[in-house]
Amino acid sequence: MSDAPVFEIDPKGFWADPYPTLKHMRSRAPIAYVPQLGATLITRRDDIFREEKRVDVFSSDQPEGLMTVLMGQNMMRKDGADHAAERRAVFPTVSPKTVRDVWTAQFRARTAEVLDRIAPLGSCDLVKEFALPVSGEALKAITGLTNMSYQEMDRVSQGMIDGCANYAGDPAVEANCHDCTASIDAHIDARMPELAAAPDTSLLSVQMQAGLSDAQIRANVKLAISGGQNEPRDAIAGTAWALLTHPEQLAMVQSGQETWMQAFEEYARWISPIGMSPRRVAKRDTVNGITFEPEDRVFFMFGSGNRDETVFDRPDIFDLTQDVSASIAFGAGPHFCAGAWASKALIAEVALPMLFERLKGLRLNPPEASRFGGWAFRGPLAMPVAWEVAG
Repeated sequence: MSDAPVFEIDPKGFWADPYPTLKHMRSRAPIAYVPQLGATLITRRDDIFREEKRVDVFSSDQPEGLMTVLMGQNMMRKDGADHAAERRAVFPTVSPKTVRDVWTAQFRARTAEVLDRIAPLGSCDLVKEFALPVSGEALKAITGLTNMSYQEMDRVSQGMIDGCANYAGDPAVEANCHDCTASIDAHIDARMPELAAAPDTSLLSVQMQAGLSDAQIRANVKLAISGGQNEPRDAIAGTAWALLTHPEQLAMVQSGQETWMQAFEEYARWISPIGMSPRRVAKRDTVNGITFEPEDRVFFMFGSGNRDETVFDRPDIFDLTQDVSASIAFGAGPHFCAGAWASKALIAEVALPMLFERLKGLRLNPPEASRFGGWAFRGPLAMPVAWEVAG
């Protein structure tokens, strides 16, 4: 185990709101062992940005890690040449060109369908009835699992996320995760013959075309689902919430003074839908006077780094005018999120502008009913809204 100072946390309080604890850690113990999480946390932005690149020490290869055990060894759990080879194989699906020429039009069409469905209602839970289906329909197209409902896409994504964060070893959580991965495998089985006959730019298809093994293909589809459903869902609803609770900044976007992309990127810095990324220590090393031993578990705390007061002018405030170029919301180094372009297009070019354009007078209803939770993955749990109904 590392010789980092021990820092105790209240797990329930940390899940409800991790930011006061993380601020205290950055000030008093920026690298600290947290026994409740069984890991050493690195909390300052520049330390995370630097050390995440040193894959020879902080390795993504975690044979005994929950993600590998439950989902298979995907490209996020590989380093060096193995990681680079699989990243090249999936690039045709997530490249800026493919996002622009293929996916964005599909995002718009599916989002319009969701808005057509909810617009006459006058009210809804924005997480469950807008952000969830918009994200799910987009992910169906990108993965190639068009035979899966958006509700099932959300269920299996959440089940895998819960499984990968199941550090307490809850057997019910593990069993549910296995059920979710089995569902994904069944949907893959059904789609493979169709995509072999008619290849396209979906993730399942391009991996088949690249000749990746069956295990690689399945693990990377599961990776895409685990990271491509909940995070866009939470960012769509969360950015809308941030704008509705900061009406002066919403007015700046709607007037063209600021952009929807700026709103999304500032929200992603402020809240960090992906708040943590785990690593395994591959060899003995020292960082800032702290010695790490082989097989130590380390958490890079993106959600903490994005509120580092030595880097950001107003770290705890949602402010579209501040510089977010140092944000690590999508990670850093070789494991920078491969789906970043698709996420940005879906959220900032499609979902947010279409939402506010279509639902006139959109407002929280009531404001105090919106609830957030999580620290490894963080987002709104419920967000009741209302709007004016035409006619």
